Amino acid sequence: MALRLDGKTLASTVEGRLTAVVDAFMGDVGRPPGLAVLRVGDDPASAIYVANKEKACARVGIASFGAHLAAETPADEVLSTIQTLNADSRVDGILLQLPLPKGLDERPLLEAIDPAKDADGLHTLNLGRLLKGEPGPRSCTPAGVIALLRSNGIDPAGQRAVVIGRSILVGQPMALMLQAANATVTVTHSRTADLAAHTREADIVVVAAGRPGMVGAEHIKPGAAVVDVGIHRKPEGGLCGDVVAGEVEPIAAALSPVPGGVGPMTVTMLLVNTVVAWCRRHGNDHGLEDLIG
Repeated sequence: MALRLDGKTLASTVEGRLTAVVDAFMGDVGRPPGLAVLRVGDDPASAIYVANKEKACARVGIASFGAHLAAETPADEVLSTIQTLNADSRVDGILLQLPLPKGLDERPLLEAIDPAKDADGLHTLNLGRLLKGEPGPRSCTPAGVIALLRSNGIDPAGQRAVVIGRSILVGQPMALMLQAANATVTVTHSRTADLAAHTREADIVVVAAGRPGMVGAEHIKPGAAVVDVGIHRKPEGGLCGDVVAGEVEPIAAALSPVPGGVGPMTVTMLLVNTVVAWCRRHGNDHGLEDLIG
């Protein structure tokens, strides 16, 4: 059976490292790292995500400065809130919770976030830094995937990797991070002809298509490592991913579970970006290079 890529356990380990960093520098800095999560509207899933992020902040010692605006809030008011957070010296990281209510364009709002406080790594400047291999906050989900692979002894260097999905949130930065780790990368998507022909050649498959049960046994070669980024509610209850786990698990060498795989690491990498930004602002050596490289 496939090795379980346990994101929950790894997230707990990384949180311990972050707590040690915060404790080490709190006295010199005089305040904890600060993360502001800006939520607009009342999307139920977003409410759960934000609550989980606030709990994670509390475990590590990060101060939360969340803001919740009504769904009908005009764009200029959301922009003003972001600008206020940019100017707040207590805030080291800012996250705009997506999706936004209909009528709000996320692009100018993401661009308004101070790149140094961009906790989700989605500002154009930071995506450009990723492309050029320069330091900067990394997109949380793909950074979590890389950490999950490496912590389980799966080195992408020299491997053939296929990413299913080309979103700016996961697929595109995932491909860039795998390339930076010296993998040979193919990006596939909903219009790719004969998807299985590509994935069956891959040593590493990262599935971020947003379609439940899209990838089954016919897509995976024996011994591949499979990372399932998708998470969906099943009509009969419970959760599933983009991968049919029951089919893939006997074939793959490693598989991330849903839930408990990528999800916990996404939240943890948000904390990593915040603590690293806090350290950089004050010239402290965080020692977290293995998580942000």
